[in-house]
Amino acid sequence: MGARKVSARERYVIILHFVPVACARAAATLPSSSVLASFAVKNRPLVLVFVLSGAMLLWPLLQRRLSPAREIGTLDATRLMNGENPLVLDVREANEISGGKLPNAVHIPMSQMKDRGAELAKHVARPVIVYCDRGARSGAAVAVLSRLGFTRVQSLRGGLRAWKEAGLPLSK
Repeated sequence: MGARKVSARERYVIILHFVPVACARAAATLPSSSVLASFAVKNRPLVLVFVLSGAMLLWPLLQRRLSPAREIGTLDATRLMNGENPLVLDVREANEISGGKLPNAVHIPMSQMKDRGAELAKHVARPVIVYCDRGARSGAAVAVLSRLGFTRVQSLRGGLRAWKEAGLPLSK
């Protein structure tokens, strides 16, 4: 005599019966909180490395959200340049300028930003796009400009390199 064929409904009932049992067994094999605490105490360096690596992974996300610097991509920057006539501010140092700059950009090196901030005071109402070579220094410039009263300050994500990679025009 052959094996009886099990209907779909019977399979469903069998699964519903055994899944909670399997989950209960799995939960019973999980370590208790006292076991985890003793593991953490015995392996402090390992736990420290785990916590620090997690913090290092989360830091850029938190920094981006908490920073006053808002980043803008090349596409949004060109839209802003075509529509609202922003102040485009180049914060690279003088020795970095030889490769060109964004069209209509004003050059004030980051090292002189605090001293020459008064020159920019007449542009407080305009939106500002700040850029450097790779986008690292422009975040600091955004913070300085925010302290000077600028409210619509944005940093070009990726800096001049991203602008060049996008094939957008440069001026000398």
